[in-house]
Amino acid sequence: MEVLKSYWPIFIFLAIAGVISLVMILLAYLRAPLKPDQEKLSAYECGFEAFSDARVRFDVRYYLVAIIFIIFDLEVAFLFPWAISFGKIGLFGFFSMMAFLGVLTIGFIYEWKKGALEWE
Repeated sequence: MEVLKSYWPIFIFLAIAGVISLVMILLAYLRAPLKPDQEKLSAYECGFEAFSDARVRFDVRYYLVAIIFIIFDLEVAFLFPWAISFGKIGLFGFFSMMAFLGVLTIGFIYEWKKGALEWE
């Protein structure tokens, strides 16, 4: 029971946060004008009207290109700190990064040969 007493501040915090959240949602629902007009129903940012359902299936190649982009984007994210600390990490850091880039290059060549980068 003594252990449970130490968690009371957390329970109180969660209860207050829940009450405040519910009050804000309720106030927004009660105060917001629910009068749709032509401007609210118009196309937003894209500039054209939607022509089909939003839950349409995408080609699997789209996801493949997205995953490949994320992989190589992360590669660049690792290159910046490496380049900044290059003077401090010495030869071990240099060869570690070359091994990392080598593995990514082999993966890139494999994807290229398999045709993952070609869009028909």
